Amino acid sequence: MAPSPAGSVPPSGSGSLLDLAPVIPVVVLDDAADAAPLARALVEGGLPVVEVTLRTAAAVDAIRAITEEVPEAVVGAGTVLTPEQAEEAVDAGAGFLVSPGWTDRLLEGMRGCGVPVLPGVSTASEVIALLERGVTEMKFFPAEPAGGAPYLSALASPLPRARFCPTGGIDAARAPRYLALPNVGCVGGTWMVPGDALAARDWSRVRRLAEGAAALRG
Repeated sequence: MAPSPAGSVPPSGSGSLLDLAPVIPVVVLDDAADAAPLARALVEGGLPVVEVTLRTAAAVDAIRAITEEVPEAVVGAGTVLTPEQAEEAVDAGAGFLVSPGWTDRLLEGMRGCGVPVLPGVSTASEVIALLERGVTEMKFFPAEPAGGAPYLSALASPLPRARFCPTGGIDAARAPRYLALPNVGCVGGTWMVPGDALAARDWSRVRRLAEGAAALRG
């Protein structure tokens, strides 16, 4: 497939992936049977974008289940480490790809899948290298250990073309600091999908937490 340009329109047709919701839930699933009801609860709570990390054997099947059963969700794959993983995820229905870092081989493979990509960065040099390659939207990871909101604020003036989805160590209390920055479109987090809620299949609780996260914009 032809490479997807940076900042390309996600499957929903609503503009940049970073502008669809203030928070992208980062989900780790051990059972693909939980994928659709979880995604449905997140969408009902106002978070239509779901990142399923490729950290478990169930991840690809979870992406497929959400694609087939919750079409109103924009589901993507996170923790993409190889071009082969990227292709498998997109074949399962992933509408975007997220990596914790990048190499030229990985970036080429991800962009070749024809969906929006968020390659991970944690330094100014990595940001500049991606800008040289035509990528303007990135994941800032791990956000809190790498310098947090003050670091991203410092990048805004010298690197105004770069926009970020910071992820890593962000919770409901920290998220507003990031969302107030001009170079942050959204944040990634797990606080609306706590492990105990997943274990109990407490989708009502997930929906309530998603509602709180969706209200963070502005």
